[in-house]
Amino acid sequence: MATAGSQEAPRQARALSLARRPKLWLFPTVLCGLLAVVLSLLYMGGIVNPTGHLHRLPIALVNADRGAPPPGQPENFGTRLTKAIVAGTPGRTVDWRQVDQAGLREQLAAGKVYGALVVPEDFTAAVTALVTGGATERPTLTVLTNPGLGSLGSSLASQIAQNAAHQGSQAAGRELLAALPATPAPGSATPAGPDTGATARLLLADPFAVATQVGHPIGSHSGLGLSAFYFTLLAVLTGFIGGNMIHSGVDTALGYSDSEIGPWHTRRPTVPIDRTQTLLLKMVMTAGIMLLTTSLVMLCTVGILGMDAPHLAMLWLFAYCASLAVGLGVQAINAAFGGIGQLVSMFVFIALALPSSGATVPLQAVPGFYRFLSVFEPMRQLSDGIRAILFFDARGNAGLARGWIMIAIGVVLALAFGFGMTRYYDRKGLHRWTPQPSD
Repeated sequence: MATAGSQEAPRQARALSLARRPKLWLFPTVLCGLLAVVLSLLYMGGIVNPTGHLHRLPIALVNADRGAPPPGQPENFGTRLTKAIVAGTPGRTVDWRQVDQAGLREQLAAGKVYGALVVPEDFTAAVTALVTGGATERPTLTVLTNPGLGSLGSSLASQIAQNAAHQGSQAAGRELLAALPATPAPGSATPAGPDTGATARLLLADPFAVATQVGHPIGSHSGLGLSAFYFTLLAVLTGFIGGNMIHSGVDTALGYSDSEIGPWHTRRPTVPIDRTQTLLLKMVMTAGIMLLTTSLVMLCTVGILGMDAPHLAMLWLFAYCASLAVGLGVQAINAAFGGIGQLVSMFVFIALALPSSGATVPLQAVPGFYRFLSVFEPMRQLSDGIRAILFFDARGNAGLARGWIMIAIGVVLALAFGFGMTRYYDRKGLHRWTPQPSD
């Protein structure tokens, strides 16, 4: 009789002999290689050079200076400074939005700008006092941040505004110093003019100070503005992974795929059902199970971890509808594409969606390809909606209205595409291969 050891050796030899067949390696090797290349280019391509890809990053520019123009000048110093800042911005990197104080509050509260540069009301008077020797401190320009739009975007806007203020200060300093009279020699009878001593000249060389403040505060339990992105990611992942789990679970329960847990392998008797009815069952189950997953996400993030979350009812409803839209989309794609459906849905809802979401790196700081994807990729729309609920008082113009519209469009497309494909397959007689039900 053959021993267990003698039987094991042929099995190992069989595996090694199969591993020598090039055709066995070809498909998985090519597919895994392509996946590694595509994912690497997609994810890293959107973040490696945000400053180099800046395109019209919106920053507010407020000239609140009410001072009269200095003698011989057509405009006050605030107007001259803001015009110089706009004219000195290279290319189309920044979208300077010149607004008043009321417009600034609106832009910050609606999440329309990543930051602001504010010229104070007494700016001309303060600069004039420096020139005439009547001041010992520099006038202050204020840079405001908007952390609700994400730490990176707010930081980029802050750096740009600070650099613009410093450059404007140095340019103004050169102009002011050039206009000063020469310092009289010791013992000269020249009448005393403005104080042009060392202290005054030092102040005039760089006449403007810059102070940074938070323009639109958010809670301390908001992940520095990243909680909106991660909550969106949870909503998308529960819809995506949950949808695929429901898809596999229903197919296993109806006898269309095998169940294998560890060494245990089973196959249930096949339930005769067409593709359309199977998809309907999966979508109904998705709608029901997403109620549970959304509630658990809220319980964990808000109830246990203490995430700052105003408008709880609105947040739950939006998150549920977001997960549902993703889950229905997953079911539709799986029904249409079969075995490769999970790979297709992974690209639609995860691989292409993450780098084009604008949630961590602003869309104005990524290559144009990602801005194109953001027009229709779901995570951008969902992230804007959740950010509006968490940080911008659930305002429609902060992205919530667009989020609801895109959710509705996503649900309609999922239903139309999924049931359109399954009805087509059923009418053509393209039924799934199934064994005969057991007695």
